[in-house]
Amino acid sequence: MTIAPTFETIEVTLAHGICAISLQRTDVLNAFNNALTDELKTALKDAAKNKEVRVIVLTGSGRAFSSGQDLADLKEKYVPGHEPHLGEDLKKRYDPIVKAIHSMEKPVIASVNGVAAGAGCSLALACDMRIASEHASFIEVFVNVGLVPDSGSTWTLPRLVGFGRAMELCCTGRPVKAKEALAIGLVNAVVPHEDLEVETLKLANRLASLPAKAIALTKRLLNQSFENDFKEQLIQEAYAQETAGRTHDHFEGVVAFIEKRKPNFTHE
Repeated sequence: MTIAPTFETIEVTLAHGICAISLQRTDVLNAFNNALTDELKTALKDAAKNKEVRVIVLTGSGRAFSSGQDLADLKEKYVPGHEPHLGEDLKKRYDPIVKAIHSMEKPVIASVNGVAAGAGCSLALACDMRIASEHASFIEVFVNVGLVPDSGSTWTLPRLVGFGRAMELCCTGRPVKAKEALAIGLVNAVVPHEDLEVETLKLANRLASLPAKAIALTKRLLNQSFENDFKEQLIQEAYAQETAGRTHDHFEGVVAFIEKRKPNFTHE
């Protein structure tokens, strides 16, 4: 079913525990303007709080995932004497979006249907998993306008592909096509364009069927692993395992295994 129908730049649907958020500015390749960033922040906040939602899917409508910042919005501002304050803009508009994805205890899948450039690339990289159409491409275009990668790209990209490759992609601004993206670990899978929605839903349904608390704790642990040393990570694993072990789904999973039947997880 469609939820929050008052949105103008995105479409949000919820079915079977999967919240699908589709960017809907097709005429400008789903470029970000103030309305889109505001609505996306709201949709992600709502999805994080909604107990019915167990998985979030982000995608774009039309030919693109997102082409990044809508530069047409800047046309009237960029005149001689203009002094942009881009840091403050990031803190208000883009950072809350990627922080919401990173911190929410639900898996977020990017279903990348076309080009993901600039902030659009950062949005895809901020997600926990990425399934790409064969037509998809990823471009860190910031250097082409004298800027640095933002919206989390300098954190996510080197963790996905390593420092050297991240440095190359950020400093050259060259596009990475779907096949290469898979080869370097930028995406989890590449599928025929016409199969993208079906394949994304397969993964989303699989995740939605699994114990929600275990998924949430796993995401938290994997994120913490980049900051914790080995001993601290062992402590955090023990704490998380103690929590997971007290859930109904753990008990059900063990009993189902013993009884040789499919478990009936209730996400409790």
